Parts: sequence; structure tokens; C-alpha cells
Amino acid sequence: MKTLKDTACGETVKVVKLHGEGAVKRRIMDMGIIKGTEVLVRKVAPLGDPIEVRVRGYELSIRKADAQLIEVS
Repeated sequence: MKTLKDTACGETVKVVKLHGEGAVKRRIMDMGIIKGTEVLVRKVAPLGDPIEVRVRGYELSIRKADAQLIEVS
């Protein structure tokens, strides 16, 4: 299973499934990351946290813990 956390800079991936439950899953969905959405990994901070991605035309910074809950292909 490949997650958003494992994706390299400059790579575009498609969301396959969201793991997690309750408020965490709802927050990720509210940011526009849902099944079938294309996500471009723009930058990763020097220590690896957070990860900057482009989703639906806007930039978004997401924590590694949250990125690990997003399964991609």
C-alpha cells in the first residue's frame, strides 16, 4: 500500500482510499482530498513534516501523520 507520505516530490498520484476514522477523516475530506482526486506533491519540509501538495488548484500543507492515512496509486 503506497501512501501520500511515501510519494516523491514532483510526483502526481490519485487518491484510492482514505483510512482513519471520525474527525480526522472528515478533516481530510473537507480539505478536498477524496477518492479519485489527483494530488501533486510540491515540496517536503527539510525534516519531512509537513508536506506541501497541490489539490484542486490550490496549495495545501499536510502533516505526515495525516498523509499516511491517504492511500494513493
